[in-house]
Amino acid sequence: MSASRPPRPPQNARRAELLDRLRDLFLAEGFAHFTLDELAARLHCSKSTLYTLAGSKEQLAVRVVAHYFKGATGAIERRVEAAGDVREKVRVYLEAAAEALRPASREFIEDMAANLATRATYEANAQAAADRMRGFIAEGVRQGVFREVHAGFVGEMVGRTIVGIQRGEIGERTGLSDAAAFAALSQFLLGGLSAEQSPAECTVEEM
Repeated sequence: MSASRPPRPPQNARRAELLDRLRDLFLAEGFAHFTLDELAARLHCSKSTLYTLAGSKEQLAVRVVAHYFKGATGAIERRVEAAGDVREKVRVYLEAAAEALRPASREFIEDMAANLATRATYEANAQAAADRMRGFIAEGVRQGVFREVHAGFVGEMVGRTIVGIQRGEIGERTGLSDAAAFAALSQFLLGGLSAEQSPAECTVEEM
């Protein structure tokens, strides 16, 4: 019988808990307006405890934002792994992305976009989403599930739309909730890519 895995060291468990609590606080209220003293008071911990996570408030924001996206990406990918065909993967990916974004307040999105350091993480996540969709589309074209399209172009379009949803721009212009916007994007993509549909007179590659 193999030995059981040793328990996580208490200090690591404490840091993981603090990261989760900071993530939830930032998602609900944003982070630009907080001082380290205020964060310590809200979390009922000392500033020195926060310094075990990062050396400054900006570094702490970067770490928490990265923690949020890492957790969201993991949850999305686990759901995608359980999906069936590539059409289902596209639908599940966008549905899971909407769920992951739902707790994020406008304050959090605006603070993340306004801070150069956190914006880099934010934009890398959006690019990763575009790459993932590009992969799904290319897979669907190879399988004959999707009609012939320029996967890179469609992936880039989807990535930019996701950014627009995350920033609240789509909601402001259309009146849609974030979840409804993701659902509409999924419906648009799956309807437009379907191999059963009559192809356009020319594809992007032919233009």
